[in-house]
Amino acid sequence: MPVEIVNHIQRDGQGVPLILVHGFPVDSRMWDRCVTAMMELSDAQEMVQFPIWTPDMPGAGGAPIIKLGEVGHVAEDGAYEQALDVMADAYVEMLHKAGYKQAIWAGLSMGGYLVLDIQRRHPEAVAGLALLDTKGDADKPASRANRLVIANECEQNNTTEPVMFFVDKSPKDSSIKQSEAYIAQFTEWIEQQAPEGIAWRERMAAGRPDLNDVFEQITAPSAVICGEQDPSSAPAVMKPIAEQMRNSEVVFTSIDDCGHFSAWEHPEDVADALLALVRRVQA
Repeated sequence: MPVEIVNHIQRDGQGVPLILVHGFPVDSRMWDRCVTAMMELSDAQEMVQFPIWTPDMPGAGGAPIIKLGEVGHVAEDGAYEQALDVMADAYVEMLHKAGYKQAIWAGLSMGGYLVLDIQRRHPEAVAGLALLDTKGDADKPASRANRLVIANECEQNNTTEPVMFFVDKSPKDSSIKQSEAYIAQFTEWIEQQAPEGIAWRERMAAGRPDLNDVFEQITAPSAVICGEQDPSSAPAVMKPIAEQMRNSEVVFTSIDDCGHFSAWEHPEDVADALLALVRRVQA
């Protein structure tokens, strides 16, 4: 049975769609502020309206998980080692069913894993590519094991509590990450996730392959965007990624006082960088 992706069409328009792939452990609503900023900026710049989509990953925002029999090989430790490929194929099938051959794919954090895998498996479907606050590495053994501990606890205790550390704050965080507005919003979104959906995404990410060899394969116009206070994907991580994308016309953007969820923390800055990418693809 084909895997169905729950898609949210934020705007119809002309040309290839911009598909915004969200991070973990929330859902596509993390893009809402950025989508609003893009619409306002594109109108002000008198750009031709283009389609904007914000699909939910399986298990996110009420979207159904991909059943065990459809995720491919399951490792002895419980990681889904082919689930990222299955999901990438499903996103491209969603695109084709809507009548499009290509899209501009933008992925933040875990969404970046998916966008890179689409590039690896379906380069012909990539008209442009944006990587936000992400990386190409597979999980190291300790990180993989920790994901699976979280997945088991979410499933066994029917709780999202194991991922509430995403709203913990420290003095090193951006001012927005430390704000009451950020903490309240992301707490609400995490609490609204289905525990089995959190677990599915953890098992998928734990089993993902190393994708560092994909960067050189990118030939479409691209953008690399990150927050300077991102604890996992700061400029020290993201700028070398941009440098590896030597076969693409890539623009690197680093955002001051910004953490991991750049599209929510600084939606106007991210919107501006994404619109610049759209203009390059349309040129």
